[in-house]
Amino acid sequence: MTASRLLMLLSLLQTRPEWSGSELAQRLEVSPRTIRYDIDKLRSLGYPIQATMGAIGGYRLGAGGALPPLLLDDEEAVAVAVGLRTAAGGAVTGIEETSVRALVKLEQVLPSRLRNRVNALYSHTTPITAAGVPVDAETLTTISAACRDHHRLRFDYRTHAGDDQVRDTEPYRLVHMNRRWYLVAWDVHRQDWRTFRADRMTLRIPHGPRFTPRDSPPPDLVPRGVDTALFRYRAQVTVHAPADSIKVPSAVQVDPVDNDTCIVHAGADTPYQLALHILMLDADFTVDGSPELLEELRKISTRCAATDPTRPSP
Repeated sequence: MTASRLLMLLSLLQTRPEWSGSELAQRLEVSPRTIRYDIDKLRSLGYPIQATMGAIGGYRLGAGGALPPLLLDDEEAVAVAVGLRTAAGGAVTGIEETSVRALVKLEQVLPSRLRNRVNALYSHTTPITAAGVPVDAETLTTISAACRDHHRLRFDYRTHAGDDQVRDTEPYRLVHMNRRWYLVAWDVHRQDWRTFRADRMTLRIPHGPRFTPRDSPPPDLVPRGVDTALFRYRAQVTVHAPADSIKVPSAVQVDPVDNDTCIVHAGADTPYQLALHILMLDADFTVDGSPELLEELRKISTRCAATDPTRPSP
C-alpha cells in the first residue's frame, strides 16, 4: 500500500508546479502527517522534493542532483530519454503525445550531467521516420511544460501565407495529428482560441507571466478542419457520394449535403499535393479552388489520357 501511495504522490507532484500538504492529503485520503512521512521517504530515494514557504506551505518537485537509484541508473535514464525523444518525433505511430508528456516529466528531474549526454547523443543521431514535418523535441517539451505550468507562451509564427507574426498566447494543449504537432491556445491579442502548427513556431524565451486557466476550448477546435485551415492551398470539393462513404483522416472536415452528395474541405502545401488528395477520394467530384489547383488537375488528366493506347494520336 505504501509503495502504491508513493507512486501516486510522485505522479501528483509531476502534474503541477506546487501542491499544498493539505491538498495532497485530501487527494490521497491520508493525514498531513502521512504526507510528510511519504515526502521524506521519496527524498531518501533521491527525488528532489522542495518545501515551499507561505501561510500554508507546500511541496515542489525540483530538478534533481541525483537520479532515484531504485528506478533507473544513469545508462537506463539516457536510453529512456533518447527513446522518448525519438518516439515524440513520430517513429512509433500512436504514442507521440504520450512520449512528450513522459519526456517532460523525466527531463524535469534529470541531473545536468545526464541531460547533456542525452542532448549530445540525440543531436548526432539521425532517426529514420515516416514522412512528416519535423519539430525539435526541445521545442515540444518547452511547449508542453508551459501548458502544464500555465505560463504565457510568446513566439514568432509563420502563417500558411508566409507572413511572420508575433503571437502572445495562453497555451492549453499540445496535440499530435496526421504527423503534425499543433498548439491549442488562447490568443491574448485576438481574444479567441487559435490553433498553431508547432513547426511554424519560434519560441521567445523567457516565457510570459502565469495565467489562470480558462474554460476548455470547443471540443472540435483541433480535429474539425484543422488540415484545411493551416495549409496554404485549400479547396471545397463537392463529392458525388454519401458523406459516410468518404475515407479521409479525422482532421479533414466533411459536410453532408444530402444522401448522395457531400462537401470535403481539403488542404495541402502545394497545388500538386492538393490535386492528389482530391483524386484519392475515389469518387466523382466538382471543385472550387485556386487557378493553380485547376491547372494541376488538368495536367494530371492529360498525363492519364496519354497512357491510353486506344486514344488516337493528335
